[in-house]
Amino acid sequence: MSRRVIVQYAGFTSKPIVGEYCFLVRDVSNEPREFTFTIPNAAFRSHRVRYQDAPEICSIKLHRQLAEQLNHPLKTHYRITDIELGNYRDFHLSRKRVNL
Repeated sequence: MSRRVIVQYAGFTSKPIVGEYCFLVRDVSNEPREFTFTIPNAAFRSHRVRYQDAPEICSIKLHRQLAEQLNHPLKTHYRITDIELGNYRDFHLSRKRVNL
């Protein structure tokens, strides 16, 4: 039987070098855990990522980490890589083309 896990976006903080995205993960058997994801500000300035897409990109990575670690990720801080940004962009561009 799988446990119910609730993921809640808790906000954004602008830092000098990165944008920091915070999420809370709650399940019935544990205290809430906080997870932080960073995206370099340069990625926004160079248009590799849109500000409005950043929380979704971080959420996708968090859900992937939760699934891979059986809801017990080893880390609580993650950096979103250029590869992950490219994969997100490519996936969404291919979906737009299919829907046209």
